[in-house]
Amino acid sequence: MKQFITCLSLVAAIAAPVSIVSAQGPSGFHIAKTFHIASPGGWDYVSVNFTSNQLYVSHGAQVNILDKSTGDSIGFVPNTAGVHGIAYNNAMGRGYTSNGRSNNVSVFDLKTQALLTQITTGTNPDAIMYDEFSKKVITCNGRSNDLSVIDPSTDKVVATIPVGGKPETAVSDNAGKIFVNIEDKNEIIAIDIKTNTVLGHWALTPGESPTGLAIDTKTKRLFAGCDKQLIVMDATNGNVVAKLPIGDGCDGVSFDPTLKLVFTSNGSGTMTVIKESSASDFSVVENVPTKRGARTICVDEKTHRVYLLAADYEAQAAGATGRPRMIPGSFQVLMLEK
Repeated sequence: MKQFITCLSLVAAIAAPVSIVSAQGPSGFHIAKTFHIASPGGWDYVSVNFTSNQLYVSHGAQVNILDKSTGDSIGFVPNTAGVHGIAYNNAMGRGYTSNGRSNNVSVFDLKTQALLTQITTGTNPDAIMYDEFSKKVITCNGRSNDLSVIDPSTDKVVATIPVGGKPETAVSDNAGKIFVNIEDKNEIIAIDIKTNTVLGHWALTPGESPTGLAIDTKTKRLFAGCDKQLIVMDATNGNVVAKLPIGDGCDGVSFDPTLKLVFTSNGSGTMTVIKESSASDFSVVENVPTKRGARTICVDEKTHRVYLLAADYEAQAAGATGRPRMIPGSFQVLMLEK
C-alpha cells in the first residue's frame, strides 16, 4: 500500500481517546471514537491481533500498539524504517513488520515488544501476512516484483516467488492457495503455497489499479478494491462475479465473515459498505462519512468494529494541486461501530 505524508522526526507516541459520535445511516456504522497519537510520521496499515486486545498501527519508523477499545497506549515496536504492515504468529508469540525502507522484516516478541531479529527480503516489502495453512510469513515486495516466503521456525527466506508486477496485498484461502493483487497489471494471481508456484493470472477487467484485497473463504469470493470499483472474483477460476461502485482513493478492503459485509476505505472521505447476500448477490448499503485521507482499514471480527487511519490537513490555497500538508501531531485512528 501507499505510505502517507511524513513530517518532522519521530518522537514517542501518546494515544488519547476522544469520543465522537456521528449520525447513523442504513448500515448503522458511524465514527464512535477517535484515538489520537501525538507523534509525527507517515502511516500505512492498521491491524488487530484477534487473540489479544491490541491494535497495531504502522507509523513513521515504529509500530504503535494501542488498546483496541480505549485507545490507551500499550507500547511500540521501534526501528521499523518505512513500516507498512504487521502480521502475527500467535502460536510462537511473535509479530512481524514489513519495513519498506530497510528491505527487511522485523521479528518481535508479542508480549514484550522486544526486537528478536531482522530478516532480509525483496526490495520494498509492503503488505505482509501470516498464512496459517503453510505456517509461513509472506511479504509483497513492491519494487522487486516478488514475494518473500519466510519460515518462522528458522527466520529464513525459504522461497522467492516472482509475480511479474507490483504486488499490493495477499490473502489466503486457508487451503493451500495465496491470492495477490498486482497493481500495475490489473490482475490477481493465484499461488500454490505448497510448491511456491504461480497457478494463474486473472484479469480484473474492468477494474484498474487494485490495492486492497479481502476474501470470503466460505463462498470462495475475492474482493479487490480498484479505482472507484470493488471487483468480486471467483477464487476457484478467476471469473468476475460482480462489480460495484465505491468511493474514490480506495487503498484497503476488509471483510466481516459474520456480518457478511465488505468494507472499502476511500481516501475521498468515505467507507463503502457492501452486503454479501450470497455468492452471486452483492449490493452497496452505504457510503459512511469518515475523513479525507482515511484509506487503510481493518475489521475486528470479534467486536465487528472497523478501524481506519487518518489525520488533519492544512488548508490549501485556491487552485493548489498535490497532497495537502498534514498538521503535525494530528495523526489518529477512527473507530467505527454499529
